[in-house]
Amino acid sequence: MGEEFHAVLKLITGEEIFSLVCVDENDGDPIILLMNPVIMKIMRNHVGQYVKVRPWMEMADDSMYVIKYDKIISMTEVKEGNMIQFYNKYLNEEDFDWEEDGRTKISDKMGYVSSVDEARKMLENIYKLKDNKES
Repeated sequence: MGEEFHAVLKLITGEEIFSLVCVDENDGDPIILLMNPVIMKIMRNHVGQYVKVRPWMEMADDSMYVIKYDKIISMTEVKEGNMIQFYNKYLNEEDFDWEEDGRTKISDKMGYVSSVDEARKMLENIYKLKDNKES
């Protein structure tokens, strides 16, 4: 058995899965052991982006799967903390119906930040200026 590592695998079926992976040489016919494989999808909406995580095989109860090398188009090791963190968070939740929110925190460096009342007054003043120019 080889060393375990986190990886993204692109299968010949088109699926992209994330898993803890171990390569077993198996007498010259290597196989890939996948532990708790998931599908991670980056979703975007009007609020920002988030990561949706779901099991690779939704109906199975097993946590380990075997794949032959010829079923994989590409495999790359993942060392980035965020993906591994999402994966570990998913594995540690017992009843998992969770989406990680990737919203950006508002700061003064992003532009003018005001209260609702201040913004309303500013917009009313702009509207009044426009009415005065048309008169």
